[in-house]
Amino acid sequence: MAATNDAPDALKKVLKPIHLWAIAVGLVISGDYFGWNYGWSTAGTIGFLIATVIITILYVTFIFSFTELTTMIPQAGGPFSYAERALGPFWGLAAGYATLIEFLLAPPAIAFALGSYIHFLYPGIPVLSSAIASYVIFTIINFLGVKESATFTLFITLLAVGELFLYMGIVAPHFEIGNFTQDAFPLSWSGIFAAIPFAIWFYLAIEGVAMVAEEVDEPRKNIPKGYIYGILTLVFLALGVMILTGGATDWKQLSNLDYPLPETIGQVLGKDNPLTKVFASIGLFGLIASFHSIMFGYSREIFAMARAGYLPKVLARLHPRFKTPHWALVAGGAIGFISLLTGTTGQVITLSAIGAVAMYIISMVSLFVLRKKAPHADRPFTAPLYPWFPAIALVLSVFSFIAIAWFNPLEVSIFIAMLVTFLLGYKVFGRREG
Repeated sequence: MAATNDAPDALKKVLKPIHLWAIAVGLVISGDYFGWNYGWSTAGTIGFLIATVIITILYVTFIFSFTELTTMIPQAGGPFSYAERALGPFWGLAAGYATLIEFLLAPPAIAFALGSYIHFLYPGIPVLSSAIASYVIFTIINFLGVKESATFTLFITLLAVGELFLYMGIVAPHFEIGNFTQDAFPLSWSGIFAAIPFAIWFYLAIEGVAMVAEEVDEPRKNIPKGYIYGILTLVFLALGVMILTGGATDWKQLSNLDYPLPETIGQVLGKDNPLTKVFASIGLFGLIASFHSIMFGYSREIFAMARAGYLPKVLARLHPRFKTPHWALVAGGAIGFISLLTGTTGQVITLSAIGAVAMYIISMVSLFVLRKKAPHADRPFTAPLYPWFPAIALVLSVFSFIAIAWFNPLEVSIFIAMLVTFLLGYKVFGRREG
């Protein structure tokens, strides 16, 4: 049972549909600013477009199916709560682990990009210093309360979306189909499969809305609105940014950068054009929106898993004044620091994508099991075209996991090693309440 709003470990119910849209889009929008372009280096523009269409179908069907679970079980634990209800404690633990990998390893990649953008503007500032400072600043902001954090997310997300529209307006007149198709053939299926993690980066973490479910006012009707409006916004932005960027200049020069959009603006307008620097400056908004929102999400996941006994209980404590999971924020930040010192952007993105698709598989299986196990349970929102939507999401998630594993054996080995560590940690620290 979810805690009541009057309980000492209860989270405040203050979020409206506009906040959920902002969180859904804010969680993901940095994926439009960087990271996805690494897919060009493995698949070319056409191959990566095919990978992106496949992953777009995955996310559309997944989100419409996942929303059924979120409204049926509106708890802060999100995927681990669904898997525990459907499949038992072991699979709840596995889903929670996969979610933590996704949400704890996405912010370091974003922090690297934040540092790269700042270094692009001010070459004297080291990338790593800016990345570490980002963790400190936004951990403090997240301490201040859910409504304050959500309001900040709404503000910064609106700025980020507006900037992407401005970006598309600037580069669209320079789009040439010849640029987009240059050196894009012949197509390689191995390249398309290898690009899957970077296509996932366009949408990775949108399901984090589930982790604020306990803080939503009228979750039965507001959660579906936030998810649906969010995925529609993100599909439009992902395809628009990727296609227009690929046709505006030489895409090969952008395929290994952490700041492809400012570089594109610099190439089409000139490095000395005032708009180039201005765009790079406001380009920080998209990265900040995702960094802040994912930090918001992982703190709730850690909090919920600790409250349920899967992690040390200290991580389930709320700040007495702000009612935010402050120790969960600190723990997530500490893991982020370690990741910053040990990983590269591409590796961190791949690890985060592995965690995501593993969680998607468990969640869709949970949906099917709950339909059988609890056919008459209250479902404020049901997956459309059932069983086709969740089946398509499940099949594409399995396909994506196999593709990622095949081309990234090192990252999969790291994922498994961390899973073993997590299971051992639970054995030592976990205390399930009867």
